[in-house]
Amino acid sequence: MDALQIVVLVAALASLVCWILSLITRDTSWVDRAWSIVPVVYVWIFVVGAFTADAGSARIVLMGILATAWGARLTFNFARKGGYTGMEDYRWAILRKRMRPWQFQVFNLLFIIGYQMTLLVLITLPAWLAAQHPTALTGWDALFTIAFLGFLVGETVADQQQWNFHQRKKQAGGDLAPGFATTGLFRYSRHPNFFFEQAQWWAFYALGATAAATAGAGVLGGVLNPTIVGAALLTVLFLGSTIFTESITASKYPAYADYRQTTSMLVPWPPRRRAVAPQS
Repeated sequence: MDALQIVVLVAALASLVCWILSLITRDTSWVDRAWSIVPVVYVWIFVVGAFTADAGSARIVLMGILATAWGARLTFNFARKGGYTGMEDYRWAILRKRMRPWQFQVFNLLFIIGYQMTLLVLITLPAWLAAQHPTALTGWDALFTIAFLGFLVGETVADQQQWNFHQRKKQAGGDLAPGFATTGLFRYSRHPNFFFEQAQWWAFYALGATAAATAGAGVLGGVLNPTIVGAALLTVLFLGSTIFTESITASKYPAYADYRQTTSMLVPWPPRRRAVAPQS
């Protein structure tokens, strides 16, 4: 089997395990626990496959390192929030209450497991593309690597700021005005961590596209190529998830309506007017 076939097989087995565990434990967050791990595994399968086929390059090793940095940071952040201790994503619990049992199980199989686990393969395909075009590094690679690292730092800062707010909120007995983070990066974006997460995978796509373009694949095979579907579908997923998350937050905190009017949803941007008073 080539590297892509191995990745598809591993993804199928991982999906099956997540689905079985979700039925046994009645906890649908198993994909969340795999989210920061399996893409790293897939990318390194492509790296090893490339060198095994004498098509290795500095670029694909670089992509493996970047994917690992992304996964390590996200795994740490998920772990400290209790993600690996059996805590289910609160959004799935809300959806379970809104659906009949059989409807939720269909949703679990097709979306939570099927769509998301497929997406985790698709976002790594730029590494597979780079393995098909083992060309030398260029200035574009440097630019997109710097962008990836900048987005990684941005997400790290945003997650830390959100963590700090929730720790202060916890120390205050669970009530800290206005109820959600509004300072730091959250003054310029309601979800800066979501923005930087997506941006990293767009930079990852750009690295794969650079490999193909440098090899002379042309516009449609290089700059714009089929592996863009991963980053595009990730953006679609985040948009839908963000809208759903905000509907829950708005129902809990009256001040969120004003925050929505003054602050960009994803892309960091100066607030349109003075935002909600910062938390003390």
